[in-house]
Amino acid sequence: MCGIIGYIGNDNALDKILYGLKRLEYRGYDSAGISIIDDKKLIRYRSRGRIEDLIEKIKDKKINGTLGIGHTRWATHGKPTDENAHPHIDCSGKISIVHNGIIENYFELKEKLKKKHKFSSETDTEVFAHLIEDFIKEGLENAVKKSILKIKGMYALVIISSDEPDKIVAARQGSPLVIGIGESEVFVSSDIPSFLKYTKKAIFLEDGDIAIIKKDKIRIFNNNKEVKRQIRNIKWTEKQAQKGGFPHFMLKEIMEEPQAFEDTLMGKFDERYGNIKFENIDIMKLKSIENIRIIACGTSYHAAYVAKYLFEKWTGINTQIEIGSEIRYANPVLGEKTLIIIISQSGETIDTIEAFKNIKNNAYYSIAIVNVVGSTLSRMLHGVIYTHAGPEIGVAATKTFISQLAVLYLLALCIAKLKNKINIKDIKNSLRILRKIPSLIKQILSNRRQIEKIAEKYYNHKDFLYYGRNINYPIALEGALKLKEISYIHAEGYPAGEMKHGPIALVDEKVPNVFIAPQNSLYEKVINNIEEIKARNGIIIALTNRSNNEMEKKANDIIYIPDIEEDFYPLLAIIPLQLLAYYIGVKKGIDVDKPRNLAKSVTVE
Repeated sequence: MCGIIGYIGNDNALDKILYGLKRLEYRGYDSAGISIIDDKKLIRYRSRGRIEDLIEKIKDKKINGTLGIGHTRWATHGKPTDENAHPHIDCSGKISIVHNGIIENYFELKEKLKKKHKFSSETDTEVFAHLIEDFIKEGLENAVKKSILKIKGMYALVIISSDEPDKIVAARQGSPLVIGIGESEVFVSSDIPSFLKYTKKAIFLEDGDIAIIKKDKIRIFNNNKEVKRQIRNIKWTEKQAQKGGFPHFMLKEIMEEPQAFEDTLMGKFDERYGNIKFENIDIMKLKSIENIRIIACGTSYHAAYVAKYLFEKWTGINTQIEIGSEIRYANPVLGEKTLIIIISQSGETIDTIEAFKNIKNNAYYSIAIVNVVGSTLSRMLHGVIYTHAGPEIGVAATKTFISQLAVLYLLALCIAKLKNKINIKDIKNSLRILRKIPSLIKQILSNRRQIEKIAEKYYNHKDFLYYGRNINYPIALEGALKLKEISYIHAEGYPAGEMKHGPIALVDEKVPNVFIAPQNSLYEKVINNIEEIKARNGIIIALTNRSNNEMEKKANDIIYIPDIEEDFYPLLAIIPLQLLAYYIGVKKGIDVDKPRNLAKSVTVE
């Protein structure tokens, strides 16, 4: 997501920090800023936009300090403005902080702190600066330790104080933070590329670590005990480091899906009590809706299709889905008290924007689900729910798709609860399942070599067919879309029940048929479809749950995923299909990050 760089040493900190920020640009950002301690004074500059805009602000300034921090921000709480850009400072102007992650309980903390602190931003991060200020008389190190006990959530924090200009304090919980060790200089960063030019020696902080960093000494504490962390020698080049050592951004972003899913859920529910909350949504409006209309394009449309099954099953509300480029030219009739949901990764998809303009006057209530704070769609609708997938560099949507699903599952549960269509026990159980999804995705990713071997067998085939039933049908559509985008192989997704109504004519020994086949209430029907293809010498690639011992007799190749309740199967089933498309594309020699003719954000008709 955002980029962090801190420096302490003998050289000009500004030069090192600006270099580090430039090396972190690949992560995506919408504002940038620096804080330098120069002659025991804290100097801060921030700017919305690119690093070049920040440089323009400071080009005539003489900044000579040897300690400082910098940040590139991808907006989460608060729009991309100068005021919301990092670093943030306390009321005294002596403490400065940069932060990646989400402080889950920031709103409650802010309400308490506002009684004696003045806030100047909309961000969750500023809360932490004021918390430290409350304890600063005990020294920066102790102030950080005590402040951390007050917050809930995930963070990578780097803090400096002009009263203690010989140290940086850093803390990690769930969000990456790495220390680069040079000669009489130390870097602390969210990612290795920011300092790889200067040193290849690094310490990776672990969850719960608090590091006290001086130019010639590093101490690390965890649970109030001093600990030792291994110094590793980084062998990557700067270009490789931008991708975290992965050969492509697409694979890196697939590997980030557990974190993206977790970040998107962060702060939105408490499974102990079955509570679900969205900051920018009018809950009373949701309680009174009678119809749902979802509008999206491409991968977002497939997320909408999954949501249709969830909304209708869990809430009992009639739900229609529309392709943005179609409904924008139609004259849709909206039912009484219709909730409009618009899904767009960028928030700038022109067909989706124009589609909403066509119906907004008749919308009872409208919600945007987007990944970019301050985007056009986030401003147009009544409410907005942000996914927190972070920037996605690869053209093919991967982690943004799983984040959209995370929001839609929560929204369906929220409405079902408001409508009294689901009891509190089932809500708690569903929330517990959602909480487990990141660890289950990690299990799938750890077995990706098996999927690569399957790709090796089939990457030269010209056509693929994907099949799913009920809630898994949209995942068949998305799996086929990924293969088309990334490998240029013709692929189609079908409801498995439609196989005999046309697709079966394509079956022969050259066409792989990919079946999403969990052992659920429709399993026997899917097996019947598989048998019909087998009888015609078709190739079967089956995606099924790990406890299924029968599939070995049916399929040529099997991809196993963890067992899970059938309504949640799409959250796991999509991962191996993304990997299959990725590996097939790579083996065909295609630049999977930039497939031909495709754009990341479709802003023209």
